[in-house]
Amino acid sequence: MTQPAVNLTPAARRSDEILDPGSLMRIKALELRAKIVVQGFMHGLHRSPYHGFSVEFSEYRQYSPGDDPRYLDWKLYARSDRHYIKRFEDETNLRCHLAVDSSRSMSYGSLGYTKADYAATLAGTLAYFLSLQHDAVGLVRFDERLDDILPPHYRPGQLRRLMLALERPSAGRGTDVAEPLRQFAEYVSRRGIVVILSDCLAELDGLETALGTLRSRGQDVILFQILDPAETSFDFEESLLFEDLETGRDLYVDPQQVRPGYLEKLEAHNQSVRATCDKLGIEYFPLTTNQPLDGALHDFLQARMRRGRRVSRRGV
Repeated sequence: MTQPAVNLTPAARRSDEILDPGSLMRIKALELRAKIVVQGFMHGLHRSPYHGFSVEFSEYRQYSPGDDPRYLDWKLYARSDRHYIKRFEDETNLRCHLAVDSSRSMSYGSLGYTKADYAATLAGTLAYFLSLQHDAVGLVRFDERLDDILPPHYRPGQLRRLMLALERPSAGRGTDVAEPLRQFAEYVSRRGIVVILSDCLAELDGLETALGTLRSRGQDVILFQILDPAETSFDFEESLLFEDLETGRDLYVDPQQVRPGYLEKLEAHNQSVRATCDKLGIEYFPLTTNQPLDGALHDFLQARMRRGRRVSRRGV
């Protein structure tokens, strides 16, 4: 039996006033920001027609033909009108690595906060949610190389250590997405999920090979490409002196003149990232830093559900 799709509509999931990124980023504590996003997301699920879906997300899965009916939970059926069975420990435990870009390009922000702030908050949100699900979460940060490696665990203090690592400022400069991911593919051994959070504003030579190595080693990969709205629109009006954050080079630019060529190259670059992900079966989600973070949590959960259905079909 194919598991039905769950339509977790944004309108049912959030209060825009609370989960607006600008409001969230004014909260200093990263863990509190993550908690607010997760609680808002879960509150939306309780209020939606699918409130039975995520309340027991870590403990149950939908009944499939061949499952032992002795493990059906009739109380849950009475609340949700769907058949669920208790999942065994080896089905519930997930290992997730969060790979966060900490290069200098991530320090750009036109909204009062940076791409790095947004990426750290999203990573913290995913870590907080997965910890609630009793899943093992770890972290790596990267610029030209891997940094701040925290192996995935589910144990007391792990979430706090991860939050502290995310809050540490980075001394990174240039971005080389491919090489750190290649190094990471050599480092990671056990199967799980790798969530990459990066602006991907780097040369893409070798990216397909690095991501392909991760996939060949049994990793499910999700890529969130995070850009600032000013980067995607380049709607500056007056000629300005721009600083390359990674090289320190100053560039005097007339936006009116360079905008068409800039947007064309950015679109081609982003399409190349998307095409690489599509080719390798990697979930790709483009984000701008003015988008509410619970939407990204929703995307992550939908990707995880699709992964679960693929695993179920392979096991039939």
